[in-house]
Amino acid sequence: MGLPQPAPRFDRAEYFGWEEQQADKHEFIAGEVFAMVGARQEHVLVAGALFARFREHLRGTRCRAYTSDMKLEVEAADAVFYPDVMVSCDEDDRQRAMALRAPLLIVEVLSDSTAAFDRGAKFAAYRRLASLQEYLLVDVEARRLELFRREPVGWVLHEPEGEGDAATLRLAGIGLDLTALDAFGDLQA
Repeated sequence: MGLPQPAPRFDRAEYFGWEEQQADKHEFIAGEVFAMVGARQEHVLVAGALFARFREHLRGTRCRAYTSDMKLEVEAADAVFYPDVMVSCDEDDRQRAMALRAPLLIVEVLSDSTAAFDRGAKFAAYRRLASLQEYLLVDVEARRLELFRREPVGWVLHEPEGEGDAATLRLAGIGLDLTALDAFGDLQA
């Protein structure tokens, strides 16, 4: 019996070339490639609602909202991810074709299979981005928004003020008061 063959490892440049040829999306972490799985309908609806809200709010500014088809390269973590939604106001990012490098806001919609990674190792990688001001975690099952904001003391959790659909969370980086209805309204129909 032979020994198991090691999985092929890529550097980021090789990954970008390889990923461009793939039908499915893959994230990259320190030489390893991980296939992305499809999302549930609730996940897609919430991510889409947030993207649409950000896009409309940012219209006419130098900032842009991006969906999960745009990659994020975190050079300091030797990683490439597909966040659910990102906002970048960086002029260099506006010129990048395949992957952003300087978002100020990242949103991840949690699922049972990704929640621990999104809260742990992925957030640790994201924190290495000097541009990142806010990281929004959206828990569809609990209908909860959790915003981590970079402050002089470190990353601080901010939760919405108020109750129900009117609960509001201030996204200071883009100057938007986001309500629970903005995020979860499509799930109520």
